[in-house]
Amino acid sequence: MGLHANSANRLNRDDLRVAESMERPGWIRATERLPAVGENIMCAEGLAQVVRLLGKTGDGSRLLELALPDRPRQPFFAAASNVLVPPREP
Repeated sequence: MGLHANSANRLNRDDLRVAESMERPGWIRATERLPAVGENIMCAEGLAQVVRLLGKTGDGSRLLELALPDRPRQPFFAAASNVLVPPREP
């Protein structure tokens, strides 16, 4: 049985998007400032750390390999367009 066989199993695309107001006021999209390896960012799963910067995604933003603090050995991927980073310090 596939993922789309039952509507209850379908993922809502909006549930996977990071809202700019989500928990981190003032944070900006990683398309405005690319994070560095080792930097903490905010993604749809919560706070994560950048493991690697990879190629481009379909929307032209960079692909990021991320790790969650509670699951460091299970990295996953996100587009920079769907990740928030803290603003640069003045």
